[in-house]
Amino acid sequence: MKKRLFALLICILLVLPLLPVKAAAAETVSINVYNWGQYIADGSDGCIDVIAEFEKAYPNIKVNYMTFDSNESMYTKLVAGGSSFDIIIPSDYMVEKLINEDMLEPLNFDNIPNFKYIDEQFRDPAYDPGSVYSVPYTWGSVGIIYNSAYVSEEDVADKSWNLLWNEKYKGKILMFDNPRDAFAIAELSLGYSLNTDDTAELDAAAAKLREQKPLVQAYVMDQVFQKMQREEAWIAPYYAGDFLVMQEENENLEFYHPKEGFNIFVDAVCIPKGSEHKEEAETFINFLLEPEICAGNLEYIGYSSPETASLEFMDPEIVEDPITYPDEQTRASGEEFFALSIEATQYMNAQWLTVKTADTTTTLYLVLTIVAIVLVIVLWLFFKVRKRRRKARRCQKWKM
Repeated sequence: MKKRLFALLICILLVLPLLPVKAAAAETVSINVYNWGQYIADGSDGCIDVIAEFEKAYPNIKVNYMTFDSNESMYTKLVAGGSSFDIIIPSDYMVEKLINEDMLEPLNFDNIPNFKYIDEQFRDPAYDPGSVYSVPYTWGSVGIIYNSAYVSEEDVADKSWNLLWNEKYKGKILMFDNPRDAFAIAELSLGYSLNTDDTAELDAAAAKLREQKPLVQAYVMDQVFQKMQREEAWIAPYYAGDFLVMQEENENLEFYHPKEGFNIFVDAVCIPKGSEHKEEAETFINFLLEPEICAGNLEYIGYSSPETASLEFMDPEIVEDPITYPDEQTRASGEEFFALSIEATQYMNAQWLTVKTADTTTTLYLVLTIVAIVLVIVLWLFFKVRKRRRKARRCQKWKM
């Protein structure tokens, strides 16, 4: 009996040191996901709550979800540091830029077996040859959203970007608040490629945008939802997927792909360098690719799916919608963004600043001119008074 108790005690003593290790393995890990605003199904309107479902399937992984409103603001945040992200979802040209600057981790596809569902046309993309660093999340296109209750049919009949320069709608026009999308529209309207790095063409595009500025109510990103749905603005360029969400709130909203061409894009899931939980992040990516999850997610956010397997779980009306899934002829008019050179990017950003501050500069010159005039008047009065005082003193001395 004593021998058995002694043996049991020895076993317990041998096992105890292992318990902390097992407990540590079961500890909850948090991953930081950085995504576009209104770009994941969150359980509202009876849709799937993607993050809640993921945390239910993987109770030891929690998701901290944060949003950005443009590729450029996301890039600035990454470069500035101070925040650690495990998942980011940039657009194609930004993925290319991040790869070129060695800011992404290569993915371990052993942890992402659902990559098998990604359609062949979305594999081995130009922005990420071999699909080493990214997995497609959605694809979509850019066009013009307008309110048919206020914008006349004749003004949209030619389906042109020129609607954004129509003076009839001054103060009711919105514009992208990021240089790449804004310049793309001006470039296409001028007949240029939206990937031009020619400084003369960039100058012409900037001039075109400055010409538009007096007509623009505001430069926006996510604010476009509220302004268009509430009819505070009547015309805006934006993403087709988001248009479908807006139209559910306001049936007067319509959409078209401009005849001069438009941006067609892929947003992809990546893991930035410095991720502290890469394996858990890859588990999250794999979950997003599950066809039924992908279907529920994209059906809510309105964007197009890069995996055919998910379409069978979607409402046929969505799959057949020519805005979400445009035909081959329409898609042929689309052009993808590619990463510009550092020099071209810096030049575009500098020109964008001249666009955004055009009125401010004019106002500043006006204020400085007024100040200069006032200063001249003050100095003239000062010297005039001074002259009178000197004359008065001389006269007083003479009288004495």
